[in-house]
Parts: sequence; structure tokens; C-alpha cells
Amino acid sequence: MNLPKQVQLLLGLNILSLIIFTMIALTSGNIEFIFYIAVMLFFLSALFFSYKYVQYPNYLLWFLSLWGLLHMAGGLLIIRGSVLYNLMLISLSETYSVLKYDQFVHIFGFFTATLVMYVILRPLLKKPKHIGWALSIILVAAGSGAGAWNEIIEFIASEAIEGTNVGGYLNTSLDTISNLLGGLLAIAFLKYICRDKK
Repeated sequence: MNLPKQVQLLLGLNILSLIIFTMIALTSGNIEFIFYIAVMLFFLSALFFSYKYVQYPNYLLWFLSLWGLLHMAGGLLIIRGSVLYNLMLISLSETYSVLKYDQFVHIFGFFTATLVMYVILRPLLKKPKHIGWALSIILVAAGSGAGAWNEIIEFIASEAIEGTNVGGYLNTSLDTISNLLGGLLAIAFLKYICRDKK
């Protein structure tokens, strides 16, 4: 497959980062993230094999690459005696653990996933540059649906592997809210980049 040079560069960087994080996971005995690396390899393969059909914009490929990097770092890098995912970035609530690195990655990740949904749906739309209410609802629902699959993968990991950092019901709920917020931010982003092209 003939990929543009920037796409080839991103593919190489993604493979390199996965090799590095695989080595970290193996040396630290983190079986949970060996599982997640396998999932990421599946999605990376699907993304680049579908490139000639979908023609993902370069900015979106960078966002996806950054999401993967943030995810791997979150589970494998130790900060203050705990994985980076547990790091509190800004304390916004005395009742709930918000805003943690974990929630930030969910917001950014499902912001990106919602943009992917738009790019996939765009050829089917009569007015692809018009981000109206109907399309916005569909895109946010699709991004949230991708977030639900993410929670299913986390559930499988938590049941199959002992000692995961997945968290309980509250964590799942906060993740889901973060995913929704990411989808809403994606709509705002799409409205901005399409504002003069309706």
C-alpha cells in the first residue's frame, strides 16, 4: 500500500512507541497492558489498512497517535508511587476524583473517536460541512458508543487479569461522562473548522 510520507512517519512512530511500551509492560510484569497493547495493534492495523478507503486527515492521525501514547503512558508510567492514570490533575470536587489524568485521556480520546466517526460518515452526507443538530446527535452517540466498547474491553481485562487498575462502578460512570464531554467538544471543533464551508 502506498501511504503518504507523513502517514508512513506516523505509522513508524506508533510501532516504535508500542515496542517501547511493550518492553516496559514485560519488564514490569504488567499483563493488563500487554492485553491493551494487543487491542491497540488491532486498531492500528485497521486504521492503516482502511486509510486508502477513508483518507483520514493528517490532524486526526496525529490525534489518534497522541491518544495511544497517552493511554500507554497512563497505565505504564509510575508517578508518586502509582500509575499515571491515577494522578489528580486538577481537584474539581471534594466528593469525586475529578479531574484525574484518566478522565483527561477519556475526554481527549473520545473527542478523537467522535471525529473519526465524522470522517467515516462524511462521504455519506449530502452536506458534510454542515454540522447541524441531527448530525451532532448521531456523532455524539457514535462517539459514546465507541466509549461503551472501551468500557467493555476494560471489563474483560478486569475479569481476566488480576490486579488491574480499571476501577469500579464510579470509575466507569466518570469515564462515560468524560467520553460524552469529549464527543461534545468534538462537535464544537467540527463546527469551528466547518464554519466558513457550509
